[in-house]
Amino acid sequence: MKTTRFAMTKTYLSWAALFACNLMWSLQFTCIKLVQDQVGAFSTVFIPMVLATVFMVPFVYKNVRNNKKRKLSDLKVFLMLAILGQFPAQVLVTIGTQQSTASNAAIISLTLPVVSTLLAVLILHENMNRLRWISFFIAFIGVALCSSKDILGVDFSLQFIIGNALIFSGVVGSGFYNTICKKISQNYTEMEMLFYTYIFMVVLLAPLVWHYEPDSLKLFADFTTNTWIGLILLTVFHNFLSMILFFKALKNLEAIQVALSNFLVAFFALPIAMIWLNETITLTSLIGGILVLVSTVSITVLEYKRPVPQATFKAGRVT
Repeated sequence: MKTTRFAMTKTYLSWAALFACNLMWSLQFTCIKLVQDQVGAFSTVFIPMVLATVFMVPFVYKNVRNNKKRKLSDLKVFLMLAILGQFPAQVLVTIGTQQSTASNAAIISLTLPVVSTLLAVLILHENMNRLRWISFFIAFIGVALCSSKDILGVDFSLQFIIGNALIFSGVVGSGFYNTICKKISQNYTEMEMLFYTYIFMVVLLAPLVWHYEPDSLKLFADFTTNTWIGLILLTVFHNFLSMILFFKALKNLEAIQVALSNFLVAFFALPIAMIWLNETITLTSLIGGILVLVSTVSITVLEYKRPVPQATFKAGRVT
């Protein structure tokens, strides 16, 4: 009985973390809008990532001291995650959105749960049971209703093909990053996984910022209040707190469950658009949001008794 209660509590806490990090991720585009007048695409990713990395140094140093067996060769997986995961997920999506439309970006981003689910099946050999399929389709219908305005305004014409391709490559990169992090999650702490990835990302981005956007680093004193608010929110919530919560949930849940939770971004986008952008929530969007919430709650409540396959937690390192 105690074991069942503990498993239920652990599952609920993990899903609460996923709710929180999806809420923070849904703020990303609003924050980008706040800084875009003074900060370029590369710097929008680079500056918050550097600040988050510096903030994590004392915590990671403590972990390294406690783990004397850690070798530099162990960290090569994070170079791969930076190049194939975080770089397309953060940089290519930002550039692609600039070359495409907001509607295109919104619709293409909705493929993340699908891509992440496929990668979890292929790489981690996880299974889609009946409840997950039902939750998936309920959430998919809900997201379609929430995004009906974007769907009607989508434009996949030839002039946007490069931008659309960059956005989709970012979606694939994000799904790949999440899946591989699940595979190595028992070998590293949440802080380590985030810190080591960011170190390689900073190295990759530094020459691009220096070459293409040198003024972004020289005009700190001239940043407006909105720019600083956007950068701080991106640093604290998008690049740090949301990712720590995400990794904690990833350790306790299967990658497919985590992938399905990404539909919550569309749910949280509704009140954010109403509060920040003064948009009106339609009845269709409201119904869609409720369906997404029902889908997430159902998979949370009904799946906690289902044992997690032991193989998931014993996955080895990626070499």
